[in-house]
Formats: sequence, structure tokens, C-alpha cells
Amino acid sequence: MTHELCLDNLNAISASAAVPKYQRSQLSPGILHFGVGNFHRAHQACYLNALFNSGRDHDWAIVGAGVMASDEHMRLALSRQDYLSTVVEMEAEANSAEVTGAMIDFLAPGNSRAVIENLADPAIRIVSLTITEGGYFIDPASGKFDPEALAIQADAAHPDQPGTVFGLIAAGLRRRREAGTPPFTVMSCDNVPHNGVVTRNAVTGLARLTDPDFADWIANEVSFPNGMVDRITPATSDREREILRRDFGIADASPVFCEGFTQWVLEDNFPTGRPRLEHVGVQFVPDVTPYENMKIRILNGGHAVIAYLAGLQDIHFAHEAMANPLVKGFLDKVELEEIIPMVPPVPDTDLKDYFDLIVRRFSNPKIGDTVRRLCLDGSNRQPKFIVPSIADNLASDGPIEGLALESALWCRYCHGSTESGAVIEPNDPDWERLTRMAGLARQDPLAWLSMHDIYGDVGTSPRFKAAFTSALQAVWRDGAAASAARYIGSAG
Repeated sequence: MTHELCLDNLNAISASAAVPKYQRSQLSPGILHFGVGNFHRAHQACYLNALFNSGRDHDWAIVGAGVMASDEHMRLALSRQDYLSTVVEMEAEANSAEVTGAMIDFLAPGNSRAVIENLADPAIRIVSLTITEGGYFIDPASGKFDPEALAIQADAAHPDQPGTVFGLIAAGLRRRREAGTPPFTVMSCDNVPHNGVVTRNAVTGLARLTDPDFADWIANEVSFPNGMVDRITPATSDREREILRRDFGIADASPVFCEGFTQWVLEDNFPTGRPRLEHVGVQFVPDVTPYENMKIRILNGGHAVIAYLAGLQDIHFAHEAMANPLVKGFLDKVELEEIIPMVPPVPDTDLKDYFDLIVRRFSNPKIGDTVRRLCLDGSNRQPKFIVPSIADNLASDGPIEGLALESALWCRYCHGSTESGAVIEPNDPDWERLTRMAGLARQDPLAWLSMHDIYGDVGTSPRFKAAFTSALQAVWRDGAAASAARYIGSAG
């Protein structure tokens, strides 16, 4: 029998899945979150659900907030099921499901007035956001906030009717400043190096366009802790909804499927208080930098290493890619010779052991993470996950051949077809430019490196130019698999 997910059905659902031990009436809001997607619900919301289950801190429930028009679909789906989510942990040995209830409301996108009123409420002490790596209005060429972005200019012209997350945050802080209410803490949960610093730059950069004094107040009075977040969480499709119905008897319009592993490392800088998340496994540290370098370069960089080689060979799932000796061998050699040696030491962590854990996670046959998802948004991900390792190797005279081949495989992928001739549908916000540049690069490989917003000074390095040119010519001449095999077989 299948039960629709809602509060009234929790007792029946409890026969097949864990359900909240607390009553929804016990919760009150403390966090407003922008970006209620799968990752947020598999990560931050799960930690809070566990904390509430322990009987602690029921005044830190989540109010979701939409910004993009596409957020309305998620809001409607969750509102119909009382803002409950089913989170299914998929491991090789067994699957388990848990209904989480940390969210108690979801504000509609476009209703900036309601969002600002909630931001001004003294009960809201943390504003968190998961808006993807590309959502921070960063000029890739400089790595700094871009005040010329059209959406930012629109918010500067109409600060009382903001359309961006950062405009809304600034408007909420302005209301609190005027009312004498202490500012909330702003906590990014995105895969961005120094995500707190990046968020501060966006909020203050926008405010500075209209009110420099207010921008200075934000910089001096508002906390933006850096954090490292980690949990592999694929997109939801009919496949996942059907598994949930079949295996657990739950009808959830938007379930979350994820791996069992989860990690969250946070700088402990919350002047107006925070939930006691250390009781449910969150690590609070003085400086998150070593942890984020490790995760972004080894895990996210590792995803990029396997993504395009697998994608060009029409491999669908990440675990299938890891079962391919060529893809696995490529990952091993690039990580061990070109990525991990450039990662600074991490407290109480053996980087080789961490990589072994990453390999097991990538190989999880249950998670259903698609290669297409790993290939997504390379124009925003490559500058953060791959290019820094290339730059460090160039500076230290280290090897770059594997990373050059990864870049060449990305270029070949952006040409728009796999090696079997299958069409690759647009898979990047900048897909049109990437396909055009990939076409030019077939004749002149250096055209690809001319995208300074992605490669920066790395693209001007004579050594990298030579390595990339050789790699891309080999990929076109011999194919992705043969090029990877040649690299794997070369002397380390």
C-alpha cells in the first residue's frame, strides 16, 4: 500500500521509514534558507532534523525562500505535503528512508515583501543559501564580485524591490539596522572556495553601489562564516519516485536520494547564536580553508576528471564510470600525481585515505548519480575545481599532462557530441559560447585557452599551452579512450 507523504500519514509511513520524533507544533523559525533544492534537503535540513529529534533547539526551524521562478514548482510540491521530505540513503548493502520535517514554511518566489519581512524578524538569526557555484555574480577573469551584472544593476536601481538573493539579504539587513535589531548571520552552503568571503563580497558589493556607509556597516557588523559541505546528491527523476513507492510505500512528489556519507565543517562565528549542531556531527573549526581545499580539489576535481572521459564514451552513471578500468585508472593517476600533491595538509586527515573514501563513494552502485550531472556547468566549475591545481603544478614545476588532458576532454565534450555521434544536449549556462569555442579549437587548440574568464593566467602559460594542444590534438586524432590509455601508461 502506498501512502501520500503528509503529516496525517506519518503514523502509517513509520512502518517503512523513520519519521520525526518531534511535533511540528514544537518548532519555531530561526533560519531562512534560499535555494531549497535536493542538496539542501539532503544536508542542512537533515542535520537540523537530527538535532530536533534529539530534543534540542526547536527554535531553529527552517523557512524556505524562493528567488527563481523555477523555485515555485518545488514550493508547490512541498506545500502539498506539509513541507516534509523523504530522504533515501542509498548504500551498496542496504537502502533506508527517513522523513524530515525541519522546514515549516516556504515563501513564494517573487514575493520580495514577504521575504524581507521575514528577514527583518528578530527570530531569524541565520540566513543560509544554496544557490550553486554560478550564483554569486563572480567575474571569472578576476575572481571578484561583478557589480556590472544586469541583475545586480537592477537591484541597485530598485533596492526596495530586489530580485536577487543578495538584494533581498541587503534589504533585510537594512530593515534590521533601522529597527536596531542585531543582524543575522549569513551562511553559504555552496561548493565555493571561501564561500563566506564570497557571499560577503556580493552583499557588500551590491550595497556599495547605492550606500557606501551601509556597505561598511555590513562588512563590520555581519558575520559570514566559511563552510565546507559534502554529500553526493543526484537529481530526482521518475526513477527515484518509483523506487520510493516500490520499496517504501511512500508517494513523495520530490524525494531526495543521496549517499549515506555526509560532512559539514563550519567556522564558529555566529554572533546571534546557532543551533548546537556539534551534537549531530558538524565540525566547528577556527579555519575551514584546509577542509575546503581538500574537498573541492580531490572530490569535486575528481568528479570533473571522470566526467568528460565517461561522457564521451556514453557512460550513463558515475558508478558505471568507476567500473570502467580506463576511467578509474585515469582518476587514480591524475589524483595521485597531479591533484593530491598540491593539497595542503588537513588537520587529523590522511589525504590518501580521504581519496580512498572518495573512490568508494564514487563507486556506490545505488546512488544513481549521472555522468551528465557531473559534466554540468563546467564553465563555473573548472575555474574552481581544476584550474587551481594546474596553476599550483605550474608554479612548482609539477606534472600537468593529466590535467591538460582533462581540459581537452572537457573541450571535446563541449563540441556537442559523444564519440559515438550522439548529440550532447546543452549542459552549461554558457553552452553556446563553449560549443563555438570548441569548434574553433578543433583547428586551433589555443582558441579554447583564450577564454581568460575560465583559465586566467594558466591559459597563457607556454607549458600548459603545449600540454593542452598536444592533448586536444590526440583526443581528436585517436579518441578519448586511447588518449587516456596513453597517459595512464606513461611514466609517472
